[in-house]
Amino acid sequence: MIYFVTGATGFIGGRLVRILLDDGHQVHILARRPHRALELKKRGARIFQGDILDKASMLAPMKNCDGIFHIAADYGLGVRDRASMYKTNVRGTRNVLSLMRELSIPAGVYTSTIAINSDTRGVMADESYFFQGSHLSWYAETKWKAHYDVAMPFIHDDLPLTIVQPCLVYGPGDQSAIALTLEQFLRGRLPFLPAETRYCWAHVDDIAQGHFLAMKQGRQGESYVLGGPDHSLREAFRIASRLTRRRVPPISVPPIAMRFLASFASLVENSFRLPPHLSSESLLMSAGTTHIASSEKAETEFGYSCRSLEVGLKGTLADLAARISRKLERAVSK
Repeated sequence: MIYFVTGATGFIGGRLVRILLDDGHQVHILARRPHRALELKKRGARIFQGDILDKASMLAPMKNCDGIFHIAADYGLGVRDRASMYKTNVRGTRNVLSLMRELSIPAGVYTSTIAINSDTRGVMADESYFFQGSHLSWYAETKWKAHYDVAMPFIHDDLPLTIVQPCLVYGPGDQSAIALTLEQFLRGRLPFLPAETRYCWAHVDDIAQGHFLAMKQGRQGESYVLGGPDHSLREAFRIASRLTRRRVPPISVPPIAMRFLASFASLVENSFRLPPHLSSESLLMSAGTTHIASSEKAETEFGYSCRSLEVGLKGTLADLAARISRKLERAVSK
């Protein structure tokens, strides 16, 4: 089989490409910066320079493919260039799916997110959950639009597409706000944790495998949550503490205080660039919110499974510790 993959140089996409290659498939990668895909090229993937915003650049790599994985997205919290994120997440998705239809590609998997559900307020959401209102981040809003205003209309028009919705994705190589928070924890610089905030923690390798299974065994026209174990931030850092023997941050900040900090950060970031984990969006998303959803449907229909948080954090924290060590070595060498 020949598969076309967007976002192959990203956190999830790179792992998916390795799974596909190891399973004996041919893989066509779209990359804006082909040099970032050299390791995948050495493994046997074909690299095509292009961009999902340039529909013509996808024609050659998508033609005659048996399936596509559209994973590419602009992810971030506290972004300043909202127009760019909208173009990538909404218009880029429309470009990929419209070309899939024009080329009559028989199967596709689109990567959405449970972030489109916003704060579920303690409800364990499933694929039928529908949120409509103000979003906690621009990323969540643009992904909501890509999901409901682009992907779903294509499905209703009989495009053979399956949607996957990952929960909080973590693992070695992560560069997200949660990775930065874990790094601050390892450095002993994390003074507090938000109270009550909960996530379903999904290891990146399990999420990549879930994409592969969705293509092979998922039903076209359906959505599947790809989740993990449900833990509060404090529970997660207790596990991290046991693994590293570092102290859990002693202070739990209640939701009302987190919202106040988010308001303050929104004023500051108009003049100064804050780290992603201290942006107003990041603080608001962790102000006692719950971002939880059940992957029972994916588990039942195609055998999706996700490792425990303790197992997943062990490798993640080891990777972060190694990255911190390399940073220190570079600083000393200067």
